[in-house]
Amino acid sequence: MGSLRPLNVRAGRHLLWWRTRLGRATAIHYLDELAMTVTPMGYRCIKLYQVDEFPRRPVLLWVLAFGPDRHARVPVIVRATPGGNWAYYDAGRGRHGYLCPCGDVEHAAAELDGLLKHRMFPSTW
Repeated sequence: MGSLRPLNVRAGRHLLWWRTRLGRATAIHYLDELAMTVTPMGYRCIKLYQVDEFPRRPVLLWVLAFGPDRHARVPVIVRATPGGNWAYYDAGRGRHGYLCPCGDVEHAAAELDGLLKHRMFPSTW
């Protein structure tokens, strides 16, 4: 019985899941802002959230870095967070992939830049 979570924690997570699912337009807005910020930094973006093409798919932005010997990528999603806020996440790490809150796109771009550089050149970080 010790593994059961209190009702309010389960209900809170369920509510955040629904906010994320129904807030598709908000997530697309934040990911578009991020894509416009990281593109001038030399990264390429693949937007997998065109409403007409994939109406039920999760909103996902791939940020790609290409080097002469190595390539790196980070799948970015936007999730609802407590308090009515939104945050960027590394989709490959799930809930543990928190990058930064939405709204400060420069900070999010800096976090992604550091993460991609670490993946491209792991021995230098």
